[in-house]
Amino acid sequence: MIGGQDLGGMMGFGRIAAEANEPLFHAEWERRAFAITLAAGALSRWSIDQSRHAREARPPAEYLASNYYELWLKGLEKLLLENGLVTAEEIAAGRSLAAPKPVGRVLKAEHVAAALAKGSRADRPLAKPARFGAGDSVRTKALYTTGHTRLPRYAFGKLGRIEAVRGGFVLPDSAAAGQGEAPEWLYTVRFAGRELWGEAADENLAVSIDAWESYLEPA
Repeated sequence: MIGGQDLGGMMGFGRIAAEANEPLFHAEWERRAFAITLAAGALSRWSIDQSRHAREARPPAEYLASNYYELWLKGLEKLLLENGLVTAEEIAAGRSLAAPKPVGRVLKAEHVAAALAKGSRADRPLAKPARFGAGDSVRTKALYTTGHTRLPRYAFGKLGRIEAVRGGFVLPDSAAAGQGEAPEWLYTVRFAGRELWGEAADENLAVSIDAWESYLEPA
């Protein structure tokens, strides 16, 4: 979606300020936000793409005024509400007001490290052949949508070249909308910096992004 989170390549925000020796968490509440998000995700009520979209789908002013883990908490609240696991009154009160809803899997503390190490595969077999091959020229579509997409705004409608064919992967746009995995071929596409940002860009700059087949057209 086009929103406050899609900042790549935008003018006026300045350079990213890297924090030397940055800690994993800046406060104890951030550690807890991370933990409860993992625990809730283990319930398998939503996909990782739905989780991303829940964090991104905030009004731009709210998104830009929130820090990283504040967005995690806001996204989690949205998912818990949508899945009937809490009520708005419970979120406002900060505690349970009724018996907890029954759930299936419970991720216990001693199993977290193994679960994170295992991860979750998103590659899927595809019966149809890839539409594009390495070296092909392609142009990205302009995906102005209120839904979720992994194509960054700065790459809308740009000319690039296929660098690699990665295989079949779950389409985030569909998964985030709860419409199934709809796997597609995934490609790495390379763009010249001047194609993305005009003649003022460094002529030696190039950017590669991963793009699903439905994001691309032959050039």
